[in-house]
Amino acid sequence: MSEPIKTLPLVFDEPKGRGKPPRHLADFTLDERKAHLEGLGLPGFRAKQLSTHYFSRLVDDPEQMTDLPAADRAELVAGLLPDLMTPLRTLEADKGTTRKTLWKLFDGALVESVLMRYPDRVTICVSSQAGCGMACPFCATGQGGLQRNMSTAEIVEQVVAGARSLARDEVPGGPGRVSNVVFMGMGEPMANYKAVIGAVRRLTDPAPAGLGMSARGVTVSTVGLVPRMHQLATEGIPVTLALSLHAPDDELRNELVPINTRWSVAETVNAAWEYARITKRRVSIEYAMMRGINDQAWRADLLGDVLNSYGDWGWVHVNLIPLNPTPGSKWTASDPKDEREFVRRLEAKGIPTTVRDTRGSDIDGACGQLAAAE
Repeated sequence: MSEPIKTLPLVFDEPKGRGKPPRHLADFTLDERKAHLEGLGLPGFRAKQLSTHYFSRLVDDPEQMTDLPAADRAELVAGLLPDLMTPLRTLEADKGTTRKTLWKLFDGALVESVLMRYPDRVTICVSSQAGCGMACPFCATGQGGLQRNMSTAEIVEQVVAGARSLARDEVPGGPGRVSNVVFMGMGEPMANYKAVIGAVRRLTDPAPAGLGMSARGVTVSTVGLVPRMHQLATEGIPVTLALSLHAPDDELRNELVPINTRWSVAETVNAAWEYARITKRRVSIEYAMMRGINDQAWRADLLGDVLNSYGDWGWVHVNLIPLNPTPGSKWTASDPKDEREFVRRLEAKGIPTTVRDTRGSDIDGACGQLAAAE
């Protein structure tokens, strides 16, 4: 751990000079969609029909939108349903139940999403930025830097595309629905806060305003942008907050998660506890297990003590993540016996702990690997 600490800029703005994605109905509320069509000289009432096609029927072929007049169909679709992203590659693992898609956005930026089907649920992991500006050294995305924020609609489209695949029986297991969305793909969600909250609202708005998901099925992760964590607690949307902690002490976390040089472990964990206190939703602590770096038994004890300092009312759960290493990286997964001891120590302190079921290691599963290779 001899590398110098990287200092982050004071403002997490995306690089200048990039154009904006086309405006899409998922960027708007239902009323705003109507106003947008009227501003284009088109009938506002068609907004609800287009919304039903997109969110309820999961239609992406204008020819199937037969309730729209043929003469106006192309103009209506162009007005509210422009193409946002093009799939470049889809890789499959776990007998087709894990599907990782590389998308090209309108300006050539590349992002990734992953659909994971389990016996009892379907989870989609989505990206919120093209690249990431948080510079965590063990993360493939962080090493590429930030290209730009994604729009609300670009984020939502990743979920809708997955929902279409399930509805069309393209994923083994029969037709299904998306039950969970995790903002754990490329990017730091809290650094693109407005678009991410817009996406959460579109995902949870009742159809046809949105996809009609339960907010309890949505998880928003962060490396610890404390003011945004406090803001999320005031939104009135009971999503799960996942804090990517990765170290219980400032000395190590400063190196693993450079934003820690601005908001310490104590400040970050306190913000997570406040979120749990206000929302009554249990927070998930994400901890990537790295061999010889952060997987020592004494760090498990320290992590338990840090979390227990806020009481034992079940406010928190630790999710240990076997590191999915990137090619040529010194960062590797912990030895299984060290992982088991880490779990034992946390559980001995009364901290509920699980080890994440890792998927997709054979399809460049670590976030950002596929885009970097392309």
